[in-house]
Amino acid sequence: MELFIFGRFHAREGCEDAFRGAMRKVVIATREEAGCVEVHGFRCLRDTRLFYLHSHWVDEASFEEHAKLPHTLEFLQRGESLLDRPREVSRTTVFA
Repeated sequence: MELFIFGRFHAREGCEDAFRGAMRKVVIATREEAGCVEVHGFRCLRDTRLFYLHSHWVDEASFEEHAKLPHTLEFLQRGESLLDRPREVSRTTVFA
């Protein structure tokens, strides 16, 4: 079953550019993974400290493998230090 991930991240004041760079790096690496259908990073226009990550996976197993890869672990570790609140991530499937 296909899997869609939605992530929401709010950068600490002054850390927006560093977080954007970290997200860009992981998005570029993730696009090369066999199980990744697509992945995109987004930045909110009204709150430039708010970022979103959306990814589409062939199945949950592919995402689980992604979660163990060095570029993913590096992003999570680096990203946490740049956020002012916990990240929010949802695993979803299409229903309509």
